[in-house]
Amino acid sequence: MTTPTLLVLDADPLPRLGRLTGRARIEHADETTLAGKLPHADVLLVWDFTSHAVRHVWPGDGHRPRWVHTASAGVDHLMCPELAASDTVVTNARGIFDEPIAEYVAALVLAMAKDLPRTLELQGQKTWQHRESRRLSGTRACVVGSGPIGRAIVRTLKALGVTSALVGRVPRTGIHGPEDLDRLIARADWIIAAAPLTEQTYGMFDARRFGVMQPSARFINVGRGPLVVEEALVEALSKRWIAGAALDVFEHEPLGPDSPLWGLPGLIVSPHMSGDTVGWRDELAAQFVELYERWEAGRTLPNVVDKQRGYVPGR
Repeated sequence: MTTPTLLVLDADPLPRLGRLTGRARIEHADETTLAGKLPHADVLLVWDFTSHAVRHVWPGDGHRPRWVHTASAGVDHLMCPELAASDTVVTNARGIFDEPIAEYVAALVLAMAKDLPRTLELQGQKTWQHRESRRLSGTRACVVGSGPIGRAIVRTLKALGVTSALVGRVPRTGIHGPEDLDRLIARADWIIAAAPLTEQTYGMFDARRFGVMQPSARFINVGRGPLVVEEALVEALSKRWIAGAALDVFEHEPLGPDSPLWGLPGLIVSPHMSGDTVGWRDELAAQFVELYERWEAGRTLPNVVDKQRGYVPGR
């Protein structure tokens, strides 16, 4: 039996794939060499999940990988019509980032409720300024995105006394549909975006949606940057339509030094790190090795992406 060729779209540091020694012919590519190597691979590991190279060079006809795995929750960086129409299986890193992102959201909620950014700013100025902070218990959140990350956020906020409404693509038990979104964000204290990027979610938080929110509301995005019309958020914060926001993802990353978001009052900016805890890369590599062993044995793969929808269907 021919040893399968595993092609890795590299990023530093490289994944630890020692368990696959002798079981896979491991080759490496970057954005400049991917196109030439892709047609000869059986499996593609998209380790560089910030790259859009796959969707630009995916072969329409002829030989192509039978399976593509991305070391990320989102798949919008690699999906293209040719890949969506092919019989190639696509999987993602579902399950790795759920709890870390939920913890990060809880930290942001606490930081904004307790005015910690201002406390640190005043400390740096050696200024003693007593203030009142907000109680979390009894507040309401609207979490947009009913996948495992969104559900983990709901569980974590519940421990803080926050009541959450979860919004998904279609309504079902315990989950609201998109038709309820405006009504829910209009009365929410915390609006949290954790949805995948699809045609339906692109730019969903625009000037109209920020205008629906309460003046005391805070907005958090840990989903995908293009869920938000950034110019509309700048306007909403500048005109005090909402009380504050926190962004961990952006339309263009890294965020450029000239972006107005850096100095916007009431906005917390973090560099796409909400799911990245100590050891996360090793967890991603171990998850892929386990999936490879299932694929090698001809067993059904978990985390299979619905290529038309752009995410793993909910359970």
